[in-house]
Amino acid sequence: MHSFLSRANALFAFTLTTTGVLAACLYATTFLYDQNGIVKINTGRAVVKHLTEFGAGKKKNDLGFFAFDLDADLEPLFNWNVKQLFLYLTAEYQTPQNKLNEVVVWDKIVQKGDNYKLNLKNAKTKYFLWDDGAGLKGNKNVTLYLTWNIIPNVGSLPNVPVDGAHRIEFPNQYASSA
Repeated sequence: MHSFLSRANALFAFTLTTTGVLAACLYATTFLYDQNGIVKINTGRAVVKHLTEFGAGKKKNDLGFFAFDLDADLEPLFNWNVKQLFLYLTAEYQTPQNKLNEVVVWDKIVQKGDNYKLNLKNAKTKYFLWDDGAGLKGNKNVTLYLTWNIIPNVGSLPNVPVDGAHRIEFPNQYASSA
């Protein structure tokens, strides 16, 4: 009849096929859940400094700072298939040198079981808003966007832009370094 190895191979193949079909069916159910959300972003006073980049050429660049408020409820995003969320705040703006500048200024990982309500007040950016030139001074159209990547247990990694962008106006004067 059939040897032990032949029967073990058939059992393994059946188990693997069943697990794959179940995972595909479970992944298909994640499309029933909403992956969008609405957040509120506000900013305080923006400051821009003109700093020298040391190295070849000693080029002067703009460095922007601002504090922000972020209010978001992430609980509706978490379901059986969400392991964690990777959130990041992006600043987008135009300069005469570059048609589109995108800079990630803040990020956070929210894992399943963490506090799903973000209520940040007067939070500082984690990363510099560094422009290669003088594109931040007097820029009236720097827009902040929150985006999240949903890290699932099974399936694809969607990158979801969120409704609720906010515009910042940078001052026409450089802040003093002192």
